[in-house]
Amino acid sequence: MFGLDGTLLVFILLAATSAGAVAYAFMFNTMSNEANAAKRLDTVKKAETDRVTIKASRDRLAEAAKRRKSVQDSLKDLDERQKARDRNIKKPPLRIQLRQAGMNVTIERFYVYSAITAVLVTIIAFVLGAPLLALPGALLAGGIGLPRWFVSFRRSRRVKAFLNEFPNALDIIVRAVKSGLPLNDGVRLIASESQEPVKTEFKRIVEAQQVGMPISEAALRMQETMPCPEAGFFGIVIQIQQQAGGNLSEALGNLSRVLRDRKKMKAKVQALSMEAKASAVIIGALPFIVAFLVYLTSPAYIMPLFTTSTGHMILGVSGIWMAMGVFVMKKMINIEV
Repeated sequence: MFGLDGTLLVFILLAATSAGAVAYAFMFNTMSNEANAAKRLDTVKKAETDRVTIKASRDRLAEAAKRRKSVQDSLKDLDERQKARDRNIKKPPLRIQLRQAGMNVTIERFYVYSAITAVLVTIIAFVLGAPLLALPGALLAGGIGLPRWFVSFRRSRRVKAFLNEFPNALDIIVRAVKSGLPLNDGVRLIASESQEPVKTEFKRIVEAQQVGMPISEAALRMQETMPCPEAGFFGIVIQIQQQAGGNLSEALGNLSRVLRDRKKMKAKVQALSMEAKASAVIIGALPFIVAFLVYLTSPAYIMPLFTTSTGHMILGVSGIWMAMGVFVMKKMINIEV
C-alpha cells in the first residue's frame, strides 16, 4: 500500500515538474520579450534625456557664441568709428578746434581777428626797430602763428579742466545708477550741477537725446568736442553696455578708477621729468644769458651780430638750430601716458 502511494507521489511530482517545464518553455519567450522591451524603453528614455541635455548644452554654447560675436562686432564697429574720430581729433579742421577750445567764434570772425593781430604785431615789430626783411615774418607770425597758438592753448587748458572734474562726474553717475535712477537722469544731473567744461559736454549729450539720438551715440560724439582719450573711454563703455548689457554702475566705477590712476601716473611722470625739464630750460636760456652778459661787459664785441648782414645770418642759423634742439628736447621730455 505504501509502495503504491509512493509511486503515485513520485508520478505526481514528475507530472508537475513536466507541466512546469512545459509552461516555462512556453512563457520564456514572452518574459524575454518583456525584459527586452523594458531594456529598450530604458535605453530610449536615457537617449531622450541625453538628447535634451545635449540640446540644452548646444543652445547655451550657441547663445554664448552669438553674444560673443555680438560683442566682437560691436567692438569692431566701435574701433572703426574710433579710428575715424581719431583722424579728426589729431588733425581737426579749424572749426572743430574752435569748438574744442570752447570759443564761440565763427571762422570768418576768427580770420578777421587774425588779420588784426597780424597788423598789430607787424607795427610793433617795426616800431621796435626790426629790419624790413623781418617784417613779413612778423606778419605771418601774427596772422597765423599767434592766433592758432592761442586756440591750442585754450584747447589744452579746457581739456585739463575737463580731466580734473570728469572722474567726479562719473562717481555721481555711479551713485545715481546704484540708487535706482536711470542713466539719462544721471547725465541730466551732471549737465545741470557739474562744473565747466564737464557741464557743457554733458549738456550736449542731453541736447542730442532730445532730438532723438541714442545716448550711446551721443556719448561717443563727446570726443569730437573734447579731444582726450578719457572722453572716448566713456563713450565706449556706454556703447558696449547698451548693446551687450551688464552692470553699468560697476563699469563706470571701474572707468572712474582707471581715470584717477591715469591722472596719478601722469603726475608721477611729470614729477620724475621735472629735472630734465629744468635742464632743458637752463640749456635753452643759456645763449641769451651769455649774450646779455657779453653785451654788458663788451658791447663793441657783440654788436656786429645785430648791425651787419653776416651777423644777421649767423643769428638766423643759430636760431634755427636752437629751435630744432628745443623741439627734440621737448619730444624727449613729454611722455604720453
